[in-house]
Amino acid sequence: MMTMPEIERCLRQLRLSGVRDTLQTRVLQAQGTNQPFLETFSLILQDEMDRRQSRLIERRYQHSGLDEKLTLAEFDWSFNPKLPRQTCFQLHTLAFIAAGENALLVGKPGTGKSYVAKAIAYQAILQSHKVQYLETDDFFHRHALSPIAQRETRLRTIIDCDLLVLDDLFLARAIPDDGGALLQTMIHQRYKLRRSIIVASNRVVQDWGTYLGDNTMSTTILDRLMHHCHLLEFDGRSYRLKEAAETLARETKAN
Repeated sequence: MMTMPEIERCLRQLRLSGVRDTLQTRVLQAQGTNQPFLETFSLILQDEMDRRQSRLIERRYQHSGLDEKLTLAEFDWSFNPKLPRQTCFQLHTLAFIAAGENALLVGKPGTGKSYVAKAIAYQAILQSHKVQYLETDDFFHRHALSPIAQRETRLRTIIDCDLLVLDDLFLARAIPDDGGALLQTMIHQRYKLRRSIIVASNRVVQDWGTYLGDNTMSTTILDRLMHHCHLLEFDGRSYRLKEAAETLARETKAN
């Protein structure tokens, strides 16, 4: 029979880190309660499964491009009570991903579009979906400067993921010369594959042709994006201005 150090060394070689990390606890638990072997063994296996799932979720988060782990439960819905709260929570169920549907979040700056998009994206990661989050204008510029082989690999990842989030689309109004064609390719390819997209933008769709410099391209993009799409309008006061005012008030009071 192996000693505990020998068992731990064996688990390390087998890359069973979840079992290794909890084995001592499970052994003491079984000894203290006269737990049947199969029950103890099933708990040990569950520890390994949980560890692997946790590591998979963390890897998918790291690869997604998200920089925050946000939830809708922590969002201040009372500040702008007219926001489409019910529809946001419906999207949070992720049924739209299974159905291959899209979501377009349009409205004033600072009203929570990016927050909601990120929260839904993070929920998708927790449910084992592959997600790509792009700050769109920054992505267009970086893509234009990348080597061709790197562009192709990056584009394939974007097209193949379960959920693509295009945040702050047309934030800078003008996009690089090939940005429109790239946007059209991403949306067209994902439309053919019935893979979901969330777009968040301060710009009304009627002006997209102006920002793209091509009304025909705009029509083509919107035709595919808006087919099977949830349209959410965000109106109200800016959360960022609210937070800035609160910070200023605290600093003034402290001084």
